[in-house]
Amino acid sequence: MKKNSLLSKLISAPHIVWAAIFIVVPLVMVVYYAFTDRNGDFTVENIKAMGYYTYVNVFLRSLWYGIIVTVICLVIAYPFAYVISNLAPKTQGTMVMLIMLPMWMSLLLRTYSIMALISDTGIINSFLEAVGIGRIKMINTPFAVILGMVYDFLPFMILPVYSAMTKMDVSLIETAYDLGANKRNVFLKVIIPLSRSGIVSGATMVFVPSVSTFFISQRLGGSKTALIGEIIESLFVKNNNPHLGSAISLVLMVLILICMFVMNRFGDEEEGAVMI
Repeated sequence: MKKNSLLSKLISAPHIVWAAIFIVVPLVMVVYYAFTDRNGDFTVENIKAMGYYTYVNVFLRSLWYGIIVTVICLVIAYPFAYVISNLAPKTQGTMVMLIMLPMWMSLLLRTYSIMALISDTGIINSFLEAVGIGRIKMINTPFAVILGMVYDFLPFMILPVYSAMTKMDVSLIETAYDLGANKRNVFLKVIIPLSRSGIVSGATMVFVPSVSTFFISQRLGGSKTALIGEIIESLFVKNNNPHLGSAISLVLMVLILICMFVMNRFGDEEEGAVMI
């Protein structure tokens, strides 16, 4: 028993060291910089700066875009995952591979591909101009930012929902039909509750990067669509103000943790509540 215990500790040691170096230490540094000034003295001025209209407006815009992207991804992913889960096993494997294929490519390349499609001289506008419709302004708009985030983060919604659907007890669905439930009631009162854990997981995996992203909004949006991730990146890289940047990062982390807690609580309360 002692040998097994020692072996397990040795095996877990690299993971503990990794977590300490790349998770705990950065968090401690963020908290330190958030509550200190350039001289290293304690201050809460960085936190108070969050009350400025500019930062509040950007925070609200980031949260709003995150909600929109999450909802759009769910609307697209749910029926897609449902269809895949009802295919033959070999076909399911092929479809999952095709969904994961874009994830093997860098986020930068995926974003640049969207730019090539929707820019003023891009593929879509060139086609519209060729058929006589004329160009449409898409780049540097909220539409472009949301489109880019949906394209980049959609697989993170599809895969958890699909995984939850493949684990559903088919006998419950069959029982619902045997008891006289129609397709609408089966979908609303059986299938959705059984797949709720996948919905919550997918929503979390899409919402968190959507709120905190900065590269997508930089390349696809203009100055009027700046998100909080851009502000943080600008404070660290361009303005050399890690103290205010850390304060904004800390507030963003707290907001994201609150949103994740609410979503997880919702999933825990509703999961398994199948009513026919």
